[in-house]
Parts: sequence; structure tokens; C-alpha cells
Amino acid sequence: QVQLVESGGGLVQDGGSLRLSCAASGYTFTIYAMGWFRQAPGKEREFVAAINWSGGGSTNYGDSVKGRFTISRVNAKNTVYLQMNSLKPEDTAVYYCAGARYRGTYYDMNEYTYWGQGTRVTVSS
Repeated sequence: QVQLVESGGGLVQDGGSLRLSCAASGYTFTIYAMGWFRQAPGKEREFVAAINWSGGGSTNYGDSVKGRFTISRVNAKNTVYLQMNSLKPEDTAVYYCAGARYRGTYYDMNEYTYWGQGTRVTVSS
């Protein structure tokens, strides 16, 4: 099918930056859109960002990250990125990339078929 592998997580200070990568392999032609979700300790998984994969690359962001995070794609490398700037302690979470096969509700994790194992981001104060 499709495998997604996240990388780039780590420990940063408040106000710092990280770039997460998600490398896709397998039948990537089945992917319509790619998204990033995160799950903080004691909280439910929440939507972070999404990008159209097979088409024009339109993007969407969760309210909590707008203006700070940027999702991008390099289709030739089967890779999606999440550039995270001005990080806050509340951004601490495990970040997951996900792939959707069909057009749907971009912020709904139930719309996504493929999931990576996650990469941990810790932002210290």
C-alpha cells in the first residue's frame, strides 16, 4: 500500500523552529492529499495542516498554527514537509503525517487512510 515515515522531531526552546519531513513510499499515486496531525500528552489528536497532493497543492491550517507553520510538498521526492516556526510549549506533541485517498474534510482524521508512526516534538519554556 503506502508507507509514511516522519522525521525531524526533537527538543527545541520556546520560539525555536523545526522542519518535519514525511517520506511516502509504495503506491503514492493513490494519495489525494497529505496532512499533519498532532497529539499532545493527555489530549486528542488534532489537525495541523493539509496539502493537496495530486493536484495544485492548495493548503489548509488549523487555527492554532496559522501564521507559524507551513506545509509544503516535493512530489518528485514523495515528501511533504512541515516547517514550524515560533514554536510554543503548547506545540509539544507527537506529530503524524497522513494520506487521504479521496477529496473530503481535510481536518477530519477519519478521512485519512495512511498514517506514519509519528515524530516527537518537545518545546521547552
